Amino acid sequence: MSTEPSDNSRRSTGMRQDSRDRSAEREEQERRLKASMGRIKHKTVVLSGKGGVGKSTVMANLAVALARKGHVVRVGVLDAGITGPTIPKMLGVRGQRLGVGPPGVFPARGPLDIRVVSTDFFLPTDETPVIWRGPLKSMAIRQFLSEVVWGDLQFLLVDLPPGTGNEALTIMQSIPSIGGVVIVTIPSEVSQIVVKKAVTFTRKLNAPVLGIVENMSGFVCPKCGTETSIFRTGGGQKIAEQLGVPFLDQR
Repeated sequence: MSTEPSDNSRRSTGMRQDSRDRSAEREEQERRLKASMGRIKHKTVVLSGKGGVGKSTVMANLAVALARKGHVVRVGVLDAGITGPTIPKMLGVRGQRLGVGPPGVFPARGPLDIRVVSTDFFLPTDETPVIWRGPLKSMAIRQFLSEVVWGDLQFLLVDLPPGTGNEALTIMQSIPSIGGVVIVTIPSEVSQIVVKKAVTFTRKLNAPVLGIVENMSGFVCPKCGTETSIFRTGGGQKIAEQLGVPFLDQR
């Protein structure tokens, strides 16, 4: 009788080894992620649920406002819009490349030393799309959280793409101790309907809703200074009252 292991036995052994290797890799990534996030005091997510409400603009302004508080305030920005990154353009860091060293990947440095990470830094041209399914996007987000050398930050702001799908779920479930979520809307009824879902999504994942910002509340004529409410006003305030969350501001 032959004592040589069969092909099936070899395959089974190889599969078990691969499974152990993957499990070890996941555990190591989780360890690095927790260590990296543990050096950051406040982790804040900016979410809308609805596209085209100016969420990324609000987030970029928030990052600059926080960074202006002084040299002791260090701010990082994670652009989690994997397939449609916009933050590097808004913060004026397009064309930069992320540094790489023994500790890991180093963010790009923007105005006021804001640290920025985005898939935009990896794209060779403006026309290059990111054609990834959900698992790849989740993997990229977790790598940004665990392998980027963010350092000691007072604030890490995460700019999420529209919706409550893969990227949002990955961020909310991966970052330990999220400090809160800022939700951006515009006054339109369509936006209100979708943004309510974003509030419910945040609550279901046990993250605190810091409040709602109503963007695009009015247009100020550059010639005469007259303000016109193109999309009406009050949508953000209405949602806040209905759902019992703070209303932060309207812009």
